[in-house]
Amino acid sequence: MDPLLLVAIAVGAIAILLFAVIKLKWPAFVALLFVAVLTALAGGVAVQDVVPLMIEGMGGTLGSVALLVGLGAMLGGIIEKTGGAEVIAHAAARALGEKRLEQALLIASGLVAIPIFFDVAFIILVPIIFAFAKAAGHRGPVAIGMPIAVFMVFLHNTVPPHPGVVGSTTLLGQDLMGLVTISGIVLAIPMGLLVYVVGKRVTSRVFALSPEIEQKYAAAGAATFGRSGAVGERADSPVGPTGSSVGTADAGPGTASSGTAVTVAPLSDRRPPAALVVALILLPILMIAAGTVGAVIFPEGSTAAHVVSFLGAPAFALMVATLAAMYLMGIMHGWGRAQISEVMDGALGPAAIVILVTGAGGVFAKVLTETGVGDAVSGLLLGAGVPILLLAFLVALAFKVAQGSGTVATLSAAGIVQGTVLAGDYSSMQIVLIILAIGLGSVSLSHINDSGFWIATKFLGLSVADGLRTWTVMTSVLGFTSMAILGLVWLVV
Repeated sequence: MDPLLLVAIAVGAIAILLFAVIKLKWPAFVALLFVAVLTALAGGVAVQDVVPLMIEGMGGTLGSVALLVGLGAMLGGIIEKTGGAEVIAHAAARALGEKRLEQALLIASGLVAIPIFFDVAFIILVPIIFAFAKAAGHRGPVAIGMPIAVFMVFLHNTVPPHPGVVGSTTLLGQDLMGLVTISGIVLAIPMGLLVYVVGKRVTSRVFALSPEIEQKYAAAGAATFGRSGAVGERADSPVGPTGSSVGTADAGPGTASSGTAVTVAPLSDRRPPAALVVALILLPILMIAAGTVGAVIFPEGSTAAHVVSFLGAPAFALMVATLAAMYLMGIMHGWGRAQISEVMDGALGPAAIVILVTGAGGVFAKVLTETGVGDAVSGLLLGAGVPILLLAFLVALAFKVAQGSGTVATLSAAGIVQGTVLAGDYSSMQIVLIILAIGLGSVSLSHINDSGFWIATKFLGLSVADGLRTWTVMTSVLGFTSMAILGLVWLVV
C-alpha cells in the first residue's frame, strides 16, 4: 500500500481515538479496540483475519503485563494496607532529622512509588505530607506535596512494574525488562534531586488553597520528635495517617470524587519495621539487577547463566517479594490467612482495568505493525531527519498532550515505532533508551486532561492555574531534562 495512504490511515486512526476518548468519553479499552479494528480494515487486513490478529496482539502483550502488573499490584497492596508507606516515611525522617523532613519524605515517596500505582501511593502519603509540611513551617502542603507528586508520577511512567513502561518494553524488547528497570531507577536518582531543587523555586510563592484543604491544613497536627527521635503526629490530627480515609480523583479531567475510598491501615504496635518494608521493595530490584549482571558475567548457555537468568527474571523476582510480603508483613501485622488473601485479591481489582487497557494497546500496536502503518509514519519522520530516540519521545508526547492517559500514549507510541525498532540494528541499551524516551514523552507537559493533574491539585488544594504553574512545569522539566540525558547517553552507546 502507498506509504502516504498508510500515513493518512494513521492520522485518521489517531483522530478517531482522540475523539472517542476525549469527546465521547469512551473507556480507553473500548476505544483502542474499536480503532484497532478500523485501522486493520483500512490497512488491507482481510475481514476473517481481523479478530485473530486482535487476539494475537492481546495475548502477546498480556504475557508479561499481566504477570508484572498483577504481582506488582499485590506487593503494593500489602505494603499499603499494613501501613508500610507511613513506616518508610517516618523512618526516613528519623534518619535525616527534623530539619530535612522534605528530603526524607521525597526519598520515602520514591521507594513507595516503585511497587504502588501513583494515585494510591500519593493519596496514602497526603496525611503525612500535611503533617511534615506543618512541622517544617510551610504555609501550605504544596511545597512538600507537589515535588513528591511529580517525582512519583515520573517513576510510574519510567520504572516497571508499572503498566505503560511494561507494555512498551513487551512490544520493543521483552527480554530487556530487567535492564529497563535498572536504567529507570538510575535515571530517577538525579531526577529526584532535580525535582527537589526545581520544586523549591516553583513552590516558593504563597498559594491560595481551596477552603476545604485550607481548613484541613489548619487543623492538621505537625510531626513531632520525641526523645527517642521517633517522628509522630499530635493525637488531635484529623488528617493523620492513623486510620484515615481519603477519596481518589476521578479519571476524567476537571472532576474529583470521593466515591472510591482508600483506607490507610492504622500504625499499631505490630506494624512492620521499616527495614523489612524497604527490604521487600528492594528485593525484586536486587534480584533483577543480579540477573542482568549475571547475564554479562557468565558464558551464554552455561548452567550459571540459566540460573541467574531465572532468579533475575522480573516476574519471578516479584513473585518472591510478594510471597515474602504476604507472610512477613501480614503475619507481623496480626492478620490471618483469610485476611491476607482478601488484601491480595482486592489489589487485583484496580490492576485488572490497567491490564486490560494495556492489552488493548497491544492490539492497536499489533495492527499498526501488521498493516505497515507504524513503519510508514516512522519512515516519514525518520526521512525528515528526526532521530529514532527523539521520534519515540515526540510521538508519546503528542499522544499525552492530546488525550492525557500516559498508558495510552506509551502503548500507541511503542506501536508506531515498533516495526522500525525491531527491524533496525539497535543494541540492547539503545532499545532501552528508546523505551525510556517513550516513558518520558508520556510524563511531559501533563495538564488538565491527565487524571494525575487532578489528583495532585485537588488533594493539595490548588486552582487549575496554580496546578499548571507547578505540576505541568515540573513534569515538563523532568521529562525534557531526562530526555537530554538520554540523548547524551545515546552518543556513547
